[in-house]
Parts: sequence; structure tokens; C-alpha cells
Amino acid sequence: MNQPVNSRFSPADYAAFDCQQHKAQAETHPVFNQPTALENFNTYTSDVALQYWVNAFGGDWADEQLTAYGVRCGGDLIEAGFQANENKPKFYPHDRFGNRVDLAKFHPAYHQLMRTAIEAEMHALPWTHARAGAHVARAGMVYQHMNADAGSGCPLTMTFAAVPALQHAPSVAKEWLPKIMAPVYDERNVPYFEKQGVTIGMAMTEKQGGSDVRANTTRAYAVGDKTGNGGEYEIVGHKWFCSAPMCDAFLVLAHTESGLSCFLLPRWRPDGSKNQMYVQRLKDKLGNISNASSEVEFRGAFAWMLGDEGRGVRTIIEMVSMTRFDCMIGSAALMRGALAQAIHHTSGRSAFGKNLHEQPLMQNVLADLAIESEAALAITMRVGHALDNLSDEHENLFARLATAVGKYWICKRAPHFAYEAMECIGGVAYVEDNILPRIYREAPVNAIWEGSGNVQCLDVLRAMSKEPAVVDAFFNELKKAVGKYPQYDQFLLALQAEFKDVSTLEYRSRTVVDKLAVALQACVLIEKGDAQIADAFVRSRIARNGAFNYGTLETGIDCYSIMKRAQPAL
Repeated sequence: MNQPVNSRFSPADYAAFDCQQHKAQAETHPVFNQPTALENFNTYTSDVALQYWVNAFGGDWADEQLTAYGVRCGGDLIEAGFQANENKPKFYPHDRFGNRVDLAKFHPAYHQLMRTAIEAEMHALPWTHARAGAHVARAGMVYQHMNADAGSGCPLTMTFAAVPALQHAPSVAKEWLPKIMAPVYDERNVPYFEKQGVTIGMAMTEKQGGSDVRANTTRAYAVGDKTGNGGEYEIVGHKWFCSAPMCDAFLVLAHTESGLSCFLLPRWRPDGSKNQMYVQRLKDKLGNISNASSEVEFRGAFAWMLGDEGRGVRTIIEMVSMTRFDCMIGSAALMRGALAQAIHHTSGRSAFGKNLHEQPLMQNVLADLAIESEAALAITMRVGHALDNLSDEHENLFARLATAVGKYWICKRAPHFAYEAMECIGGVAYVEDNILPRIYREAPVNAIWEGSGNVQCLDVLRAMSKEPAVVDAFFNELKKAVGKYPQYDQFLLALQAEFKDVSTLEYRSRTVVDKLAVALQACVLIEKGDAQIADAFVRSRIARNGAFNYGTLETGIDCYSIMKRAQPAL
């Protein structure tokens, strides 16, 4: 640049000015109108609804534990979740010497997630703390863990849910249950008897059967002196889905001469040799990436029978009930995770001259999502309360129906909910830097795993026909909310009339279960919930206005207050 004659600036001044000019041209724009990331927060103390429902159903004695876990789930475990999903498990069938090892190796972040959860007793809380509210308290932990990663929740759920099945075989339970309940995570590939803590997986379905496990062809043959419950067997066959193949043992269904039976199959035989369980491949899945799912073959694999021979489904049904409950928690948690991201993001962003939280239509959408999320959490905790009180006849009967109804409904609602939250955030939510793509991919799995929607509906009908008392218990529960909203009372009368025509009941079962779920949500919110949330739910879900998408709440609902109740309190 030429220096003017008689200038009061030196050549150095002009050089500096020239540099600044080039720098200014290089910076195309400042970054503004972008919110901060939702991180370094407490997923428990920031969640008003979670604290409310844990307290409502007697789990608040664990507040200190839940708060401590909230620090981890809103802190270091967020990055661990991203790392575990960006570096999915890898399968190694052989070691470098050619020995068959059947190993799925995980990123260290996955082990961090597993270790943190197990040391916090997320896998065993109701079994190690046999007190009122234990299932509710554990549900609060699982709900938070999903904020960081859902994939690691799979082996944690199965380890937790396996306990009732193992209790059917006292001789097996004596050796295994202390290790299952221990707050110790040991990822080493060594025999179970060398570990203080173990994890349990599951291998049920086969290619030809899927949910119809009675179509299984896998066989079991007695090999020890003792047959039947607790006896030793060898398993021959295959499993189309074996979840978490690096667990220390698996619950397996196989046929004996007496019919379908349940077994515990360890990854190492009692003599310390590798069991004859061969992983064929890891599944390449849409979601649930951090967790390994596999296809396996059993070529004379050692196993112990659990429960009575030929009664495998009955033996394992309690485990299925627990895993279905975890599907409810997991899907409700994914909804909360998506909602928290949407409300946090929109709180720090403006459009058309106003902050998004000041825009009436955005308030309508966010409030509607908040109502849906809290209703899902409310019935989840209500089922948790029932599981805490199974010695009570009403609670026992109620849980049988409510678990299937809740699993069907919440898991079906989650995928569309995740998409709607993504839309609130906009294009940045479609990018893998954000957690929303992972939540969106994760959302369908719980509707498929442990029985698809149709299976849940058929289970509801089966329970109703086999034991009519469960219907009475469910409707007695729904009647607790009668008398406060005429619309609810009328809805309940119409729902009872749905069962008069039994000839078409199976064909209509999705419609009926939809209504059972909505009625249960309304009931719990009316009886136990925040009055504002209950009123908005009844007005928008029971007294329908002809609209179907989120963001269609009627005028007169305080959307701003509902939205603020759901906003993470940082």
C-alpha cells in the first residue's frame, strides 16, 4: 500500500492497518443467536417432572443417589455416550494364533458407561434395597442414564431382569446371584468364577420364529446326573438375536422331550474351558450402536436348566415383564432427552425478532411435547410403584395389564416425538454433532424388542381372557379419577363398552389398547399429578379437538408455564 506524502502515520502503522484489513475480510461473520450446549448439568435436579414423580411414588429416599448419578449423566457420561456410539463394537472370531475366541471388543467409553451404572447399582437396586419405592428409584436412574447412552442400557436391563428367572433354580442362584447383584463391573474375558461381578444377556428368538418362541428348533440334552431344574444340559441350535454377546451368561430357550425350557448358558464352562457358543456376526443396526447384538450357534454348549422342564415360557415371563418395564422407562427417557434439547435450544434462539419461547406457536408445540413426556413418565412410575407392591393383589393384577399397555403406547409414541423435537431445533438437530439423530435412530427399538406392538396387544387380550380379574383391577384403577372431569368420565364409559363385542376384539385391539393407555395416563395425572398438566392432558387427549399433530393445544392452556416446567433448570 502507498504511503501518502506528509502523513503523520509511520510505515509500521500502515502495515498494522493493512493486516487488520485482511483479517477483517477473512472473518465472514460473527457467531450469534446460537444457544450453548446442554451439558455439565444435573439430569436429576434439573428435571422438575422426574423429581415430582419419583417423590409421588415413594422413591425419594434415593434422592442422594439419584442426584449423584445426575451429575455423571449430565457430565462426563455425555461425552462417553458420543464416543461409544462413534466407535461401535468390533468382532474378532479368532486370536492371532488362530484360536477361536468369539470376542466383541468395545471402546473404553462403553466400559466407562457400564462401570458407572453398575457401581451406582442401576442393575440391581430393587434386589439389593428391598424397600418401598426401590423400583421407582431405579427407574429414575435408568431414565437419566438414557441421557448419555441407550445402548449400554441393554445388558444392564437384562442383568437386572434375570434375577427372578434364576430364583427358580436355587442351586444355580446360590452361585450366580451374589455376582449379578454386586456393584462390580469386570469386562475381562475370563470364566465367571474368577469374577466378583457378572452381567447377563439373553438369546431367545430364532430365524423362523421371531416373537413366536414356541417355533424354536434349538434342542437341549441332559448330560449330568441331575436332570430338570438346576440340572446340566448341552444346547444345540442357533439364535437369530443374542443381545450383548460379551455378557458372562445368557438366558436361553430350548426344547427338551417335555417341551420348551429355560436355561442359563455361561460363556465359559465350569471346568474353565470356552463354551461351545459361536458368534456368527454382529448385527449392523439402525440404532443401539454402542451395544453389540449378534447371531450365535450352540454346538453342544453347556447350560443349567432354570425352573420346571417344559415350562420355559413361564420361567422367563417375570424377566420379560421386567424388560418390558425397562422399555417403558427407556422410551420415556428418550422423549425427555429430546424434549430437554428442544426446550434448551429454543430458549437461546430468536426468530422473526423474538425469542422462540415468546412465539405463541412454538410455545404450543413445546408445551404439547412437555405434556406427552410427563404423561409417559407418570404411568412408567405408576407401574414401578405396582412392581414395588406385588404382594398387594390389586397392584399385582394391575401390573400384568399396565406393563403391556404402557410398553405398547410409550414405545410407539417415542419415534414421532423425537422427530418433532428435532424439528423444533431445526437443521442443526439433523447433524451428528447433536444427540437428536442418535435419539431418533434409537427410538424404534423398544417398540420392536421384547414383543412388537401387535404382540403387546395380543398379550393384553390373552391376559383379559385367562384372568378376568386383571380387567377389573385395571378399570378399578381408572375409576380412581372419576368425578373430576366429565370428559374423562364419559371416555371411561365408552372404553368399557369396547369390550362388549368380543368377536371383533382382536381386530380392534390396537384401538382398544390406545384408549386404555390414554385413559391410564389421564387417570394418573388427575389423581397424582400437577393440576395444570392434568387439565391440559384431559383437554387435549380426552376431549379431542379434531387435531392430531403436536402443537394443537386449545386456547386457554398456559403453554408458557408448562413449557417452563419442562425446561432443564440449569
